[in-house]
Parts: sequence; C-alpha cells; structure tokens
Amino acid sequence: MKWLTDEDRAKVEAAIAEVEKRSDAELVTVLARQADDYRYIPLMCAALLSLLVPLVLVFVPLWTSPLRILLAQWTVLVVLGLVLHWQPLKMALVPRRIKRWRAGNLARRLFLEHNLHHTRGATGVLVFVSDAEHYVEIIADRGISEQVPDAQWQSIVDAFVVRVKRDEVLDGFLECVASCGEHLIRHVPATDQKNELPNRMVVL
Repeated sequence: MKWLTDEDRAKVEAAIAEVEKRSDAELVTVLARQADDYRYIPLMCAALLSLLVPLVLVFVPLWTSPLRILLAQWTVLVVLGLVLHWQPLKMALVPRRIKRWRAGNLARRLFLEHNLHHTRGATGVLVFVSDAEHYVEIIADRGISEQVPDAQWQSIVDAFVVRVKRDEVLDGFLECVASCGEHLIRHVPATDQKNELPNRMVVL
C-alpha cells in the first residue's frame, strides 16, 4: 500500500474536525499496516510439509540413509520457512477467519486504549483500518449505537473495503468520515463545543 503522507493525514484530520464541529461525537481514526505479524503461519506450513519428506524419499533408493532423510527434511523446513515468510505468500496462507479475528481484536483494544468509551454521552466512534487484512471496522459507543443501526455502518465499511483493495486509502478515509458525519450530525448534533480526544490519525 502507498502509505499516507503527512499531508494526507492532515486532510483526514481536517475532515474529522469539521464533523465534530457539528456533532457531539468524538471520532478517532486508526490505520495499521497489519493486525499481526503471523510469524507462526509460515513456520507451521513449512513444518507440516517437511513431515512429508520421509514419505517421498523412502521410495528413492539413493536416500535410504536415515541421516540423509533427516538432512533433507531440515533443508525443506528452513527453505520453505524463509520462502513462505514473503509477505504476499504469508498473507495468502492465513485463513480469512484468523485475519478478521486478529484485526477485530486489535480494533477493540484500541477503542479502549484511546478512551473512546469514556467520552461524555458515550459518543466515541472508532474508524479502524488494517491494510494487510483489507479489514475495516467502525466501532461506536452506546450513545451512538443506540441512534444509528449497525446496517448503516456496514454499508460505509463495505465501501471503504473496496477502496482499501484498490489502494485508495486516503479517498476511503475521506468518504468514510463524510458518510459517518452525515449520520452523526443527524442523530447526535452538537450541543456544545468540545474536543475530548485528539483528531490526529493514529498510525501503527
């Protein structure tokens, strides 16, 4: 992914500030390169494949020596462990369910770490994006979730995921903030001028 520049992040932060002027919501954006390093995935796949080496070599007369078979097994383990660690291959090996679980856990942890659950009126909203997993989630505290149905957030998330897959993360963020703003301004309009949380994008 083409990483966002300082200028790009400033555009997102300006869009957030505009929404918060007209709503009581506190909007925080997070962009992560990946939710997990998944180091165990290449090693696990390499280990499983190396276990097949003795089954193959037992039919090759030149490899009847147990020591040679063991050396071949270790060679396959090391080589595959390195090759499968290449990011595109590694991410292709990770099951989609695990990617979503890891990214979702990180999103919820960041929601708590950034005190989005402690805003006045429970109006914190997190927009979380993890690039490697092509994962987008919007988490809203109860003051917002009671007003805006989950289906409305999901339509925004779906549009953002398409942008992430096209490597259009900046446009995705700007569209997302604007779309969220429409709901937030309608359901939780500004009652006073406040800014409990920083508008800057969190980059991991």
